[in-house]
Amino acid sequence: MEKEIVFGILLLALGLFAWGKIRYDLVALICLLLLVLTGLVPAEESFVGFSHPAVITVAMILVVSHGLSRSGLIEWIAKWMMEKELSFGLQLAALCLMVSMASAFMNNVGALAMTIPLAIHIANKSGHSPSSYLMPIAFASLLGGMTTLIGTPPNIIISTFRSSHSGADFAMFDFTPVGIGLTLIGLLFIVLGGWRLVPRRLPKGDENGKFNIEEYITEVVVSEDSKLIDEPRSAIMKITEGNIQVLNIIRGSQMTFAPSKQFIFKEKDIITIQGDPSDIKEFIDSSKTKLVGKEKAAKKIKDAGEIVMAEAVVMGNSKIIGRTAANMNLSYRYGVNLLAISRRNQKIRKRIDQVAFKEGDVLLLQGESEKIDEALDNMGCLPLADRGINLGEPKKILLSLGIFAFSLLLILFGVLPVELAFTLAAVLIVLFKIFPLRELYTAIDWPVIVLLGAFLPLGTALETSGAASWISEQILHLQDNVPHWFLLGLILVITMFLSDIINNAATVVLMAPIALGVANGLGVNSDPFLMAVAVGGSCAFLTPIGHQSNALVMGPGGYAFTDYLRLGAPLEVLIVLLGTPLILFFWPL
Repeated sequence: MEKEIVFGILLLALGLFAWGKIRYDLVALICLLLLVLTGLVPAEESFVGFSHPAVITVAMILVVSHGLSRSGLIEWIAKWMMEKELSFGLQLAALCLMVSMASAFMNNVGALAMTIPLAIHIANKSGHSPSSYLMPIAFASLLGGMTTLIGTPPNIIISTFRSSHSGADFAMFDFTPVGIGLTLIGLLFIVLGGWRLVPRRLPKGDENGKFNIEEYITEVVVSEDSKLIDEPRSAIMKITEGNIQVLNIIRGSQMTFAPSKQFIFKEKDIITIQGDPSDIKEFIDSSKTKLVGKEKAAKKIKDAGEIVMAEAVVMGNSKIIGRTAANMNLSYRYGVNLLAISRRNQKIRKRIDQVAFKEGDVLLLQGESEKIDEALDNMGCLPLADRGINLGEPKKILLSLGIFAFSLLLILFGVLPVELAFTLAAVLIVLFKIFPLRELYTAIDWPVIVLLGAFLPLGTALETSGAASWISEQILHLQDNVPHWFLLGLILVITMFLSDIINNAATVVLMAPIALGVANGLGVNSDPFLMAVAVGGSCAFLTPIGHQSNALVMGPGGYAFTDYLRLGAPLEVLIVLLGTPLILFFWPL
């Protein structure tokens, strides 16, 4: 009966993951509660997963990764690249190589996030579409992550499963021979021709792939017979049903940027508004305001800070996901105005303050030049190419690299286990002020941590209930008709398929017990099967939902859902065909 219950919970988890309406960490908590309620996990052991070394290791690596990103290392490399006149092929090769190398030692989403603005800047400068660069570098970040123990959470999880099975973890560079081989194979395929499979995506009617919104911003003056006199800003919401956004108000020589809803209008106020042309006309007619020339309005402003517009993409851990500009009072809270939203290459301009933000959305924001950096950081948004490459912060490249190298040496010489070595590195990074203390906890991707802590008991239940053994036995029925290497490749294919539709960490937690069961049933070394699961967990190339890196480039690249299949499908086939013998060469059965 226990086995059937575990299968039911497993199918529920897979269904919810694939559905995508409930975030993966909440899905993991639902599964954990079901395990406890059905008695498969004792209540007193329900949260033991959060003390698992893999969970601590992932959290600390995310902190160290954030320290490396704040050190200025990537910016230094970016500056060097921008000074060189390279062909498209060399540009793409350099970007892919850079992000894959960075992903080997830091969070691959972080490595990609730092590279996206550079890629877009290079694309705009060279006249190429950003889509020709962004999907290749996203895939490169996934390839690079599989080359070391700390490159991606699946490798850390696989190492702990090996430890529980044979008593020994995978070492830091045990993944390197297979990982580097597959990374080079993947990068060569992408750079030498695979990039041609990526469609050239640009927003319709916009050759540079940027927002064209100027015609939707204008100024009106509150005339003597206007209905707005002595009315609060919120009155505009009633007149237009929320279709017009107030950007700023000029009164005399002073400008109020992103005014509150309680701001009271006076005669001769000049209001900068944004909206659809038909809505603007309706507003002017209803409010009895008058259009005013932009140049005339600009001359009235004195001592106003420079107002700039910036494009930014919503990151996976952004605190604005699921919320709208209206219900979070975006202008007041962050001091920026939302001008437009681009989602999957579709512009959203009508009632945008009522649109719930999603991961990968590209936002056009307006704010004061001196404050917009901090606003984007607080919102959890990544500035794109128009912001340029940030080279102004103090650089602590050598210090951060030194701390990172010190932690690696502690691991390699067996002085400290991985989780403690990187905890020490995280503490040193904060003590030496490579990034502010307030960023210590924001650097951690908490949904991933909750996913791991809550989902690991399901992996244990798969083993203890016999569910993993039953699945392994079904696969082992093929052993009389196919060679062992075929079963290894089958485990790789199944893992890759699951990682394309659910979180890769969850995929590895589910597949590791099955892989161990198949290896035990065959009576062979389990290491190649665990390595196949680790590789498959990193190869989510078919969909934008398989990995955060894929979702991150969807908006800036203007990709459609099926675009990932064009480059991802042949890349996955190539990895299966060449990865299986490569695993067997370095990890014989």
